[in-house]
Amino acid sequence: MRSFCPRGILKCKAGKYPRQQSLGRAFAANGALLVALAFLCACCTPGYAAAPTFTVGWSVYAGWNPYFYMARSGILKRWADKYGVVIKVQRFDYAASLDAFVGKNIDACTMTNMEALDMPAAAGVDSTALIVGDYSNGNDAVLARSGLTLAQLPGKRIMLVQKTVSEYLLERAFEVNGLGAQIPRLRLMNTSDSDLVGAFLGDRNNPAAVTWKPLVSQILAQDSGVHSLFDSSKIPGEILDLLVVRTDILERPDGSGVRFAKAIAGAWYETVAQLASGAPAAIAGSAAASGDSVASYKDQLRTTYLFSSPKLAEQFAEGATLRQKMDLVRQFCFRHQLLGQGVQSVDDVAIRYPDGSVQGKTNRVRLRIDATYMQMAAQGKL
Repeated sequence: MRSFCPRGILKCKAGKYPRQQSLGRAFAANGALLVALAFLCACCTPGYAAAPTFTVGWSVYAGWNPYFYMARSGILKRWADKYGVVIKVQRFDYAASLDAFVGKNIDACTMTNMEALDMPAAAGVDSTALIVGDYSNGNDAVLARSGLTLAQLPGKRIMLVQKTVSEYLLERAFEVNGLGAQIPRLRLMNTSDSDLVGAFLGDRNNPAAVTWKPLVSQILAQDSGVHSLFDSSKIPGEILDLLVVRTDILERPDGSGVRFAKAIAGAWYETVAQLASGAPAAIAGSAAASGDSVASYKDQLRTTYLFSSPKLAEQFAEGATLRQKMDLVRQFCFRHQLLGQGVQSVDDVAIRYPDGSVQGKTNRVRLRIDATYMQMAAQGKL
């Protein structure tokens, strides 16, 4: 972390460790000798200068669990060593990971394209999407009881986490089915993801819910009277899962930010190749990140369109359809006042694409989609 000082370091600086205190007394007794010894150690110890350290925040989701396996397997360390950096991965609850990223307590973070706009971008933090990892291809779903249809949902309680991709999915379900005029009549019950399954299954008077796997699978398995009305496979490429880094990290004069980007991209695509090939260790290791069974994790992967090669990710990032899909997301964020205080236009929070084009005001770019490292991985240049 760049702006966070580990507790151990704070204690050492305060002189609270007995070892540190004894060294202080020794220095007072024979400072010249210690200076000479320190100089000798610095000259003789390989890698004496501390390698730049970067922290990546991740939260539980099928497309992000591989970061856990990447770290545990040694893949990440091998790539970090290659580029002379240290990369740590830290698990958070999703909202907490975004707060840590906006607060500059971590350097990079997994997040959806929607949160990349309504959290760091809305807060004025210039960020860059280094990796387009996957898109939800059925993981997110609108569920209902008793044979209800979408047209029958307006006016009825719908449980979901508001102002998230769940609400986005619900609105898109109505728009895709020609029911957009009914969106203002939707009656939403804001329910945390940790409470949603129990609350929905515990009261059969709750007619509908919107959530994501594995919660979707749990609900469908436990109540045969619940069915899926709409899922994210109907809007492919709109709910994207990204790795986002602060742009200032990439712009560091010493080049350490670029080395970090190369290392994390290299490690990611090595890991994804294992997942795509069905390597048991990669699948089991990623499932372990969330305590899922291998069968449950495989079910989640089936409805996750994982860009299994850097070339596929690069083509998507550079394709014309990404701009169209991002426009749908940014318009949703603007309608729901998620782009920050005082934002008068959807163009006040702009997006820069790999070809250099900007969606929004050119002097208000807050999110950059950079295909550089995906391209380097595709060309074998990492």
